[in-house]
Amino acid sequence: MQLRKPGLIVLAASLTVGLAPGFGQASAKQDMKNAGTETKDATKDVGHGIAKGSKKAYHSTAHGTKVATHKTADASKTAAHKTSAGTKKAVDKVEGKPAPQ
Repeated sequence: MQLRKPGLIVLAASLTVGLAPGFGQASAKQDMKNAGTETKDATKDVGHGIAKGSKKAYHSTAHGTKVATHKTADASKTAAHKTSAGTKKAVDKVEGKPAPQ
């Protein structure tokens, strides 16, 4: 038998494969599985990002607190030294004057 219309044969073959029972269902089932897996992976990625951001925020806050503590301590020491020096200077000035009567 001679094949005169190859386009007709290709069309018939594609319809046969497309209409085969279960072929379209397997594809839809696999698509659903893929969608579920992609959603799960995306959720994991978001969770990891949130965890990383939370850890970074915690460490930054802890570091900022330490820096603030050290600066406050240094400022307190400086203020104490200046107060002490000012008091000594005032005492020296008062000692040279006679007491009020």
